[in-house]
Amino acid sequence: MNHVFVPENYKAALDVYDTQKAISFIKRTFQDRLAAALHLKRVSAPLFVTKESGLNDDLNGFERPVSFDIPAVGREAAVVHSLAKWKRMALKKYRFYVGNGLYTDMNAIRRDEELDNIHSIYVDQWDWEKVITKEDRTLDTLKETAQKIVDVICDTMDLLRVDFPTLPTHISRKMVAVTTEELRQMYPDKTAKEREDAFLKENKTALIMQIGGKLGDGKPHDGRAPDYDDWALNGDILFYNEVLGRAFEISSMGVRVDEESLARQLKLAGCENRRDLPFHKMLLNGELPLTIGGGIGQSRLCMLMLGCAHIGEVQSSLWDDETIRVCAEAGIPLL
Repeated sequence: MNHVFVPENYKAALDVYDTQKAISFIKRTFQDRLAAALHLKRVSAPLFVTKESGLNDDLNGFERPVSFDIPAVGREAAVVHSLAKWKRMALKKYRFYVGNGLYTDMNAIRRDEELDNIHSIYVDQWDWEKVITKEDRTLDTLKETAQKIVDVICDTMDLLRVDFPTLPTHISRKMVAVTTEELRQMYPDKTAKEREDAFLKENKTALIMQIGGKLGDGKPHDGRAPDYDDWALNGDILFYNEVLGRAFEISSMGVRVDEESLARQLKLAGCENRRDLPFHKMLLNGELPLTIGGGIGQSRLCMLMLGCAHIGEVQSSLWDDETIRVCAEAGIPLL
C-alpha cells in the first residue's frame, strides 16, 4: 500500500530551478570523488539482460522484472533490478586487477515497489565493484570502504553548501558500525526498521552489518539475495534524516560471495537450482575475481543533501493519484 508522510511545516529549501542545479552539482562531484577514493574507472552498463543469464538481481525474491521479447535477437530480455552480478563478470572481462574497480550509472525499473517518500518504481544509483584478495574478505575491509564512502558524501555536502548556503542538512562523518544481531539485542521489542530508526536517531551515521541470514530469534533483519553479498560480510550505510525523522539508507554494499559462501547461501535460501546458471557456474568453479561492491542511490543522496521530503522532488517518475494530491496540498513539489 502506498503511503506519503508529510513533515510538519515542510517547505522545500530550494526552488525547482536551483534544485536542478544542485542535483547536477551533487552527481558530478560525488562520482568523481568516489572514483578517486576507491580507485574506480567508469564503464558502460546494460539496461537489460537475458533471463537465462542469471545476471539479474532477485532482490528479496518476489519482485517481478519488467521483461519483453526481442524478435531481432530471438530472446526475451529483462530490465535489470541491479547490476550486482553483471559487475563481477565485467571485472573479469575487462581485466581489472586487485585494488582497482569500476563504477557505472545504473537505471532500473522495480515495478512491484510500494511507493512512499523514499521509494519509486524508477531506480538510479551508482553501481561500483572492485577486485580484492582473499585476505581482504573481512569486516575490516567492509568498514574501511564504507567510511571512505561516508567521507566522500560529507566532502560533497561541504562543497554543495558553498553554492547553496541555506541548505539545512548536516551529515555526520562519524560512522558507527553495528551488526544486525547486536541491534536485535539492543532493541528486542522493536521491528527491524524500528531498530534502525532508534539507532540512527542516536548515532546519526551507521553501517548496519550482516544482513540476510537468520538472527537469534530465527528471523532475518531484512531480505538479501543469496548469490551476490556474503551475508556475514555485508552492510547498509544509513544516515539519520532529520526531515523525515527516520533512518535513511543510502547504500547497500558488501564483500561478495566466494565459492564456499555461495554454495552455503544457495542452500539456506532453497535456491540450489541456480547452480546451473552461467554466472553461478563460473563463480562455483573459481573463474571470477573476488570482489567488494555496492550501490549508492543517486536520488536518495540528492534527497538527503537537499533536505527534501519526497524522492519525487529530485527525480521524474510516476505516482498514484493519492500521492499527487497529498503532495500538492502539502506544498511538496513533485517533478
